[in-house]
Amino acid sequence: MRRSASEKMEIIKIVSESEIGPTRTLEELGISRSTFYEWYDRYLKHGFDGLLPKTPLRRSFWNKIPEEERQKVVEIALDHAELTPRELAHKITDEKQWYISESSVYRILKERGLITSPAWIVMSAADEFKDKTTGPNQLWQTDFTYMKIVGWGWYYLATVIDDYSRYIVHWELCKYQKKEDAERVVRDAVIKSGLPPNKRPKLLSDNGPCYIASGFDEYLAGMGVKHIRGRKLHPQTQGKIERYHRTMKNVIKLENYYFPEELEQRIKEFVNYYNNERYHESINNVTPADAYYRRDKEILRRRKIIKTKTLAERKINNQIAC
Repeated sequence: MRRSASEKMEIIKIVSESEIGPTRTLEELGISRSTFYEWYDRYLKHGFDGLLPKTPLRRSFWNKIPEEERQKVVEIALDHAELTPRELAHKITDEKQWYISESSVYRILKERGLITSPAWIVMSAADEFKDKTTGPNQLWQTDFTYMKIVGWGWYYLATVIDDYSRYIVHWELCKYQKKEDAERVVRDAVIKSGLPPNKRPKLLSDNGPCYIASGFDEYLAGMGVKHIRGRKLHPQTQGKIERYHRTMKNVIKLENYYFPEELEQRIKEFVNYYNNERYHESINNVTPADAYYRRDKEILRRRKIIKTKTLAERKINNQIAC
């Protein structure tokens, strides 16, 4: 399987940040160590360009990016330092109404020393549930993760995420991780979604004690929700909720919290950012809210028009310059 340069970058980031070690991580991703270290060596020597496929040299480029556009990319990047090159590229297209590829953004920022590490995160095929969803509210994933509050001990964050759109339907910070907590979280998610009983999604969870407790499946069935549990010892089945919790904790855990209300407020801010502002690569670089509320098709149609117009103008301007 041939991978793009951005995919190689994503894999390098995953392996470098993995808590289970490079060998086990590469086994999970299905990539040989020799292949990975070849990519990594080329990246260390040549940066992002070292991961690009070798192509014949060309004397001129009809789609060369004008210097004023390159400068605008740098200015926007400096104003939004929290965004990755991928997110910046789509932000520029959506808000500035002119097209630039994510690889071009990466190279422009790399040339100016504004990129110091891989900037993408990859989701391999093995990290997904085998039955792919085709629209919102067909399948939800849920899980608990733990968060520490200074002086209070451990609290448990329960999240319900839509499998198709990655939209956070509901979350709650709980003192315990019991069956009653799991039931309440799912109930509130159903209420918040406003879905009628005959349109409610299946629920995918792991085999945690609260999810296998007696009566839990019956409680869900009473709400019109069918419960599915992932295969034991295979957390990748719940890959989307696992990945979300890791992404969220990488930001949230940068600070200490001394009261539950402080942590709840920070989670609320992050969920709003994640749902409504953060471009998600796995859903064509729209936000989860765009995909959940089915605004994505119009956004992608508009981007295609902007791309065509920008490239046509760029071609004409470069021909005139020559």
